[in-house]
Order: sequence, then structure tokens, then C-alpha cells
Amino acid sequence: MSYTGIYTQIKRNNRKSIMLLIAFPTLILALLFAIILILNYDQQYQQFQWQQIEQYFYQSAPVAIVITAVWFFIAYFAHASIINSAAHSETLSRKENMTVYNLTENLCMQMGMPMPKLRIIEDNALNAFASGLNEKSYTVTLTRGIINKLERDELEGVIAHELMHIRNRDVRLLVISVVFVGIFSLLVQVAFRSFLYGGMRSGGRRNNGGVAVILILVVIAYFISLMFRFALSRRREYMADAGAADLTKKPRALASALRKISGNSHLSNLDSEDVKEMFIDNYPDNKDEGLGFLGGMDRWFATHPPIEKRIEVLEKF
Repeated sequence: MSYTGIYTQIKRNNRKSIMLLIAFPTLILALLFAIILILNYDQQYQQFQWQQIEQYFYQSAPVAIVITAVWFFIAYFAHASIINSAAHSETLSRKENMTVYNLTENLCMQMGMPMPKLRIIEDNALNAFASGLNEKSYTVTLTRGIINKLERDELEGVIAHELMHIRNRDVRLLVISVVFVGIFSLLVQVAFRSFLYGGMRSGGRRNNGGVAVILILVVIAYFISLMFRFALSRRREYMADAGAADLTKKPRALASALRKISGNSHLSNLDSEDVKEMFIDNYPDNKDEGLGFLGGMDRWFATHPPIEKRIEVLEKF
């Protein structure tokens, strides 16, 4: 793949990423309309009550938008503390880690961007991630393992990769997708409990049947939102790799770093799937692990592309 080809692909991926983010609120409104449609079906006359459906949708849509906005408001201010707590990260000392600070400062000067905060996870795994929603909260977090085990040029490539996520606003886009998926996850729980307990209390097959259909629709919407989110993440990794290679002029150094990271990126004390998705590598160590009982379909839900493919692209840069 040529230099021009990579950046043509970056522009194409950026347009597709914007389309994916537009799809999230569209999916929420489509789900809302489908639920109203089901609840306003007249079984006696076997027809939809379109006048009521239209009225209820126009009344409910602003409420759904407000609830979503409130959800974002909470996520915006709690984002940094939630991530740092889940990752068990601490502030990286400048005095004891001058190499990391010098590399980051030099790269930021080249990019013309403010210096992000630097944090560390005391774990021997080789991994790193970027986070934050604005200049005050932008952060690059590195594990102790990746600092100690990579050569200077390799570490520079990793830091450049994370800075690209910040410059490209990937971290902001990722938070948006996480918030939307969280909304659908909550809706699944509400619908399931309504189906399980509401139908039991009413004892009516008719009532429970409608709730069952709603539950199925919510679950389908949830899985669609997951596929949107994971596809967004996979595209962004290729973009950050290409940007880092162009910035450092050392694509093979980043490729070498990815080789060392592959199979050694699993953190022992991290359970949050949302935080794992931010890391430079979040692909199964064992190639067969990613298959599971769904076979190749599990690849639709991978948050990162295979690291071998990323290395292949970098080596052709």
C-alpha cells in the first residue's frame, strides 16, 4: 500500500466514522418509533392507530433527546475519573521518566498540540491508551512494561500513535459510542425486567407478547450499536498507525513495537471492556480465541484489527 493510498483510506475511513456516529441517534429514534408502533396496534381491528402513533412519537422524541443529552453531560464530567480508576493508573513522574516526557514533548511540538497528561499503570504488560474529551483532560497512559521493554524509537512510535488518537479526536468519538451503547444496554435490562416481571404480574399472554416483541427489538438495536462501535474502533487504529508513521518517519519502529506488544498486552488487573477498547492492542492473544462458538462471526465484534495486518500495512508505508 502506497503513501497516497494510506491517506486516501484515512479520509475514506473518517467519512465512514462520521456516518457511523450519525447512525447511533438515528437508531435510538428508530427504536423509539418501533416501540410506539407496537404499543399502538389495535388487535381488535388488526390495524395501527397512525394518528396516535404520530402524536406519541413527536411527544416522546424530544424527551429521548433530552435524556440522551443528560447522559452525555454526566459522561463528559465523569469520564477522566472513571477511566483512571478502572485502569488503576497513577501520574507518571517526570523526574523518573524523562525519556517518556522528552519523547512526548518533542512529538507534541512537531504536531503543534498541547502536551497531554502522562499516567502509568504498574503492570508488566505492554500496552498504552489515550483518553480525554478536551485539552484539559487529554491523557496518554502507558504501562510499566511498555516503558521498560521497548527501544526508544519503538516507544516513540507508540506515543505518536496515542497522540494521533487525540489529534484525530478518536478518544472523543469513542466516548460518544460508549455512551450510546450504554443507553442500549440499559434499555435491554429495562425491557427484560418488564417482560419477566410485568407479564408475570399481569398474567396476560396478550400484554406479555407485546413486551416480548419490544425486548427483541431492543436486543437487536443493542447488537447493531455494538457493531457500529467496534467498526469505528477498528478503523481508527489504522488511522492512528498511519499518522504515527508519518509523524516519526519510522514506520518500521512502530511495526517492531507492535510485534513486541502482540501476545504480551493483557493486563492482569483490568476488567473494564470500555477501557480495554482504548488500548493500542485489544485483540485475543490466541488466534483461535477470537472465534468462539460463533466462529468467524466473532470478528464482527472485535474492537481492534488483527495486529499482523497493522504490521503489514506499516511495513509497506
